[in-house]
Amino acid sequence: MKVNRKIIEIDDDLCDGCGQCLISCAEGALEIIDGKAKVVADKYCDGLGACLGECPVGALHVVEREADEFDEEAVEAFLAEKEKNKEEKEETMACGCPSTQIQNFESSTSCEMANRPANIEDVDSALSHWPVQIRLVPPTAPFLKGADLLVVADCVPIAFPSLHRDFLKGKVVMVGCPKFDDVQEYIDKFAAIFETADIKSITTLVMEVPCCSGLPGIVKKGLEASGSGKNIPLEEVVVSVRGKILEQNYQDAANS
Repeated sequence: MKVNRKIIEIDDDLCDGCGQCLISCAEGALEIIDGKAKVVADKYCDGLGACLGECPVGALHVVEREADEFDEEAVEAFLAEKEKNKEEKEETMACGCPSTQIQNFESSTSCEMANRPANIEDVDSALSHWPVQIRLVPPTAPFLKGADLLVVADCVPIAFPSLHRDFLKGKVVMVGCPKFDDVQEYIDKFAAIFETADIKSITTLVMEVPCCSGLPGIVKKGLEASGSGKNIPLEEVVVSVRGKILEQNYQDAANS
């Protein structure tokens, strides 16, 4: 049944698809579709505007228009279906994808170094584990225990040539895209990690482009959702598209 009520409206011209609004939408009414935030269905949006303050470009507004009534039961069913689909996807990946096989890497041995061809540049990878994709790393992965966590937007390694030397060494890295991946899935994953692993510190490394800006907030939301009460030192780093560090901010502790 359609009624005249308040509902969220999104300006496509202003929206840059950063995904920050998704974090505050408890009903799951917003999704990134073709690089833009969209209201999935009017009946899932309560029109209260909790997402407004998260938009850095002011693309979201509350308007009053004819729309389907807000349906709380439909929201619960919708969220339950999303959760079911997520669990099925994780189970499928865990069973059938070689990229999910957990591995810890040892440092290069003297024998390997001696047998390396002379024309290979003397630059070693600082990667210590596998997998690295946020969606593929299980919260119970042994390499997460007591780790210094590095959360990287997946464009960063392309733009920032000294990632291994300057940030990756000694850290456990998780890589993903806050624009094209499922924001709530990320929040849930980090919440589970903070609940089960004794994370020592968090560094987020993102590009200067707007679609990256939601990643630090996702990590913080995960920490809040974990209910762990842990105070974890947090560093946020922003990299330019030309590979230069633009901002480097430190906080004594996240979730303090």
